[in-house]
Amino acid sequence: MAVESYDKQWYVLHTYAGYENKVKANLESRIETMGMTDYIFRVIVPEQEVEVEKDGETKIVKENDFPGYALVEMIMTDEAWYVVRNTPGVTGFLGSHGGGSKPVSLLPDEVDDMLARMNIVERKVADLNVEVGESVKIVAGSFSGMQGEVTAIDNDKQEVTVLVDFLGRETPTEISFNDVESVL
Repeated sequence: MAVESYDKQWYVLHTYAGYENKVKANLESRIETMGMTDYIFRVIVPEQEVEVEKDGETKIVKENDFPGYALVEMIMTDEAWYVVRNTPGVTGFLGSHGGGSKPVSLLPDEVDDMLARMNIVERKVADLNVEVGESVKIVAGSFSGMQGEVTAIDNDKQEVTVLVDFLGRETPTEISFNDVESVL
C-alpha cells in the first residue's frame, strides 16, 4: 500500500452543490463496506446553526458554510484516495491538479478554526491583555494586518469589538481574542 504520509490529515472534497450530506453518507458507507476504517476517519460537512425568522417564528436551521465542499480526515494512501475520489457525488479534491496527483492537506490552524466554529472542538483561546481604548493589531481573518482601537470586550464570547478603518469609515468589528494582538 503506497502511503504519502502516515499522519491523518484533513482534505477538502469538491462535491455537487446541495449533495454534501449525501456525499458524507455515501462515503461513510463505503468506508465500512470497503474496509477503510484504518485510513479514512471522519467526514464533515462544514455547517453551523443560524436563527431564521419565517412567518413570525424564529427557527434554528443548519446552514452550509461552503456549498459544494466537504472535509475528510484520512491517511493518504493510494487505496484511500481511490475510495474517496470514486464516491458518488465527489468531483475531486481541492488542491489536486488532476492526472493522478494527490491533493494538498489543510493546515492544522485552518482545521482547528473550522472545527471550533462548528462547535466540534473547543478552540484554545489566547490570553488577551488589553483594555478598552487600547490599540490592537488584527492577525487573522478579513481584516488581517489592520490596527484599531478596542471599544468593547466580551469575555463570554471571547471577542473584542475593534474600530477598523473600512472604506474611509471607522467600523466596529467583533474579532476573536485569537485573531488580535496588543500593540505596545
